[in-house]
Amino acid sequence: MSELVIKSAKDGPNLVVIDGQVKFAFCRCGHSEHKPMCDGTHKKVGFSADEKETKILG
Repeated sequence: MSELVIKSAKDGPNLVVIDGQVKFAFCRCGHSEHKPMCDGTHKKVGFSADEKETKILG
């Protein structure tokens, strides 16, 4: 069974991690030109947010 973790990176995107590998990075700052995917714009605009992790049991 795969382990699924949703991790909100400090000052960065929401990461979908499956079995320890990042599979997707979703924009959390609202400034990405490739929404819903993160394009790194959070670094340029000074986005700030706490880190959080949620494990999904399947």
